[in-house]
Amino acid sequence: MKQLVSTEWLGKNLDNVKILDASWHLPNANRNSLEEFEIEHIVNSIFFDIDKNSNQKTNLPHMLPYKEDWEMIVSTLGISNSDHVIVYDNSDVFSSCRVWYTFLYFGHDSNLVSVLDGGYKKWIKEKRPITNQKINVEKTKYLSNENTSLVINKDEVNKNIMDKKFQLLDARGKERFLGLQPEPRKELRSGNIKGSINLPFQELLKEDRTFKKKDELIEIFKINKVSIQKEMAFTCGSGVTACILGLANSIISGKKPVIYDGSWAEYGLDKKI
Repeated sequence: MKQLVSTEWLGKNLDNVKILDASWHLPNANRNSLEEFEIEHIVNSIFFDIDKNSNQKTNLPHMLPYKEDWEMIVSTLGISNSDHVIVYDNSDVFSSCRVWYTFLYFGHDSNLVSVLDGGYKKWIKEKRPITNQKINVEKTKYLSNENTSLVINKDEVNKNIMDKKFQLLDARGKERFLGLQPEPRKELRSGNIKGSINLPFQELLKEDRTFKKKDELIEIFKINKVSIQKEMAFTCGSGVTACILGLANSIISGKKPVIYDGSWAEYGLDKKI
């Protein structure tokens, strides 16, 4: 799997790949991803709207879309099955990993979808080419193949509290995990899923927002009492930062991530648990 590409690599391959800007911000961040994209973005990139390109038939935020909808979304973006897709973001929650995961879920070749290590901030800092110009996109006929083993639902999460078949890792910050800080979504209670392990996603990243090396990641997982050998699934506030943990584990193990898609946006609605 080619989970990550460097800014240097992308700089040399701008014309050989399809580049998506998947910036997304928490509801309380007061930032508009599309407006920011229209002001400036990496040359040849296309905006990917995580909210719009998700399941529109549920009240839960940015759940995985239906297969037919995903095929239409990706075809409209001008992406073919044989394209190498590079995803980046300019957000605090590293939303590019969510789009990387979605491509894997729908069967895109795992060697042909990668996250830009360090994202837009590193790209800008290195004074690499940016623009406000949009590129012309030619529609394709993208075909997908769902891998449903990469997603779990609330029933499976609840069953696992008793069965302990897999470790459930929560990517939210410690304060939110412990219920000491209110959730950004007002309708949700505070707290965590019983038996889950907190591993704040920020611990996996260096100051320049690149991922730490494989041996460092292994050490961080171990310090947080995660068994590298045992099966894992990942959760967070709404299924975005869970994918950062998923990508880190993919670097460690070579496995594709298993995500609780509803995450706390679904689980936290239940006041009784």
